[in-house]
Amino acid sequence: MENIKEELKNVIVDVMLPESEGYLEDLNTAIKDETASADDLVAKKDIEAFISELKTIIEVVEEDKLSDEEAENIYEKIITMLNEHEDEEH
Repeated sequence: MENIKEELKNVIVDVMLPESEGYLEDLNTAIKDETASADDLVAKKDIEAFISELKTIIEVVEEDKLSDEEAENIYEKIITMLNEHEDEEH
C-alpha cells in the first residue's frame, strides 16, 4: 500500500465511523422507545468506547504519531473485522 496511514484513516472515516455511529443511533432509539434489552445497554457502552478509540486513531494518524507498521497492523485488524461482519450478513 502506498500510504497505509491514509488508507487506515479512510477506512475509519468512510466505513467504520458511519457504521458504528449508525448502530449507536439504533441503540439510542431502542433505549428511548424502551425496547432495549440489557444486552443493548451493554452494547451501547461498548460501541461508544469503540467510536472513541476510532477517533483517537484518526488523531494519532493526523499528528503522525503512528508508525507505518502500527498503522498496517490496525488496518489489517479492521479489514479482518469488516470481512467477518460481511460474512455474517451473507
